[in-house]
Amino acid sequence: MLYLIAEWLDFAGPLNLIRYITFRAGATTATALLIGLLLGPKFINWLRKTQGKGQPIRADGPQSHLAKRGTPTMGGLLILVSLGISVLLWMDLTNVYVWSVLLVIAGFGLIGFLDDYDKVKKAHHAGLSAKFRLLLEFAIGGLATWLMVRVSGTDLHLPFIQGSVIDLGWLYIPFGAFVIVAFGNAVNLTDGLDGLATMPVIIASVAFALIAYLVGNAVFAEYLGIPHVLGVGDLTVVLLGIVGAGLAFLWFNAPPAAVFMGDTGSLALGGGLGAIAVATHHEFVLAIIGGLFVLEAVSVIVQVFFYKRTGKRVFKMAPIHHHFEHLGWSEPTVVIRFWIISFVLALAGLSTLKLR
Repeated sequence: MLYLIAEWLDFAGPLNLIRYITFRAGATTATALLIGLLLGPKFINWLRKTQGKGQPIRADGPQSHLAKRGTPTMGGLLILVSLGISVLLWMDLTNVYVWSVLLVIAGFGLIGFLDDYDKVKKAHHAGLSAKFRLLLEFAIGGLATWLMVRVSGTDLHLPFIQGSVIDLGWLYIPFGAFVIVAFGNAVNLTDGLDGLATMPVIIASVAFALIAYLVGNAVFAEYLGIPHVLGVGDLTVVLLGIVGAGLAFLWFNAPPAAVFMGDTGSLALGGGLGAIAVATHHEFVLAIIGGLFVLEAVSVIVQVFFYKRTGKRVFKMAPIHHHFEHLGWSEPTVVIRFWIISFVLALAGLSTLKLR
């Protein structure tokens, strides 16, 4: 909104700063952080009053988690409100990529909210059915992909290879939808310990903020041999908005958590990162930078696959962060070590920008 006002005033005087993506991205970070910190205490108190028993805790999980009963969930709403207000304030309202990513974040956030609401209010119900939930996610992911590839094209790019590998044509739409849905659910599966999903999302957002900025700049993109997508640089505003909103949430989600993110936040943030990877044509780099989320999802798939066929478990418990808890690692140990892994993977993913 402020960008259009500044443009209408011909970016006169200090308003010239708003012309620059870097300034607007930094302002979005500060705005989201401030909104989240200011709203957080009252918002958490409201959740406590309205939810009563809070998020259900698995009876078969680590016994230390039973102490978390009564902790309110749906804290992802705080992230989405902080992010939404700050991005709408500083974004270029004419940018199709930003609107497409916001569509995914809002749509996945709504799906997660409905799921969380069912779990909190109806103890006998496990939330939305898996099939219905996936159908909605693929519909949203497919629509967002279609909106973006109409402008950015349908060329597939791979890490370490310069130039396009193949033009997928209309197949890019289901491919992009799969990336968005898969990553949304991978982040959702990771959100099982205090702060475990939040910091890796922040790390991945910082890494992709750099990628989006470079992909959106013709000079840098040509120098690095990465795809150039005009206008995608504005996604830096969204990504650093996620950083600001995520840091504000982490203030309240740090162990012992005063609030849980819930599906409302984890599904929305994961889907948003997936959509940004599609917009920048860096889907496979996302699998590296977000490798921690991929590992968590794969651990669940492997566990279910082998248990159904052999009756035996590969891990003591899935997702894999619970496996390490059962091995005797304390929750803070698991969380901090997984943060370190996430940071290393982000550096590995960024290294692919030059190794082409």
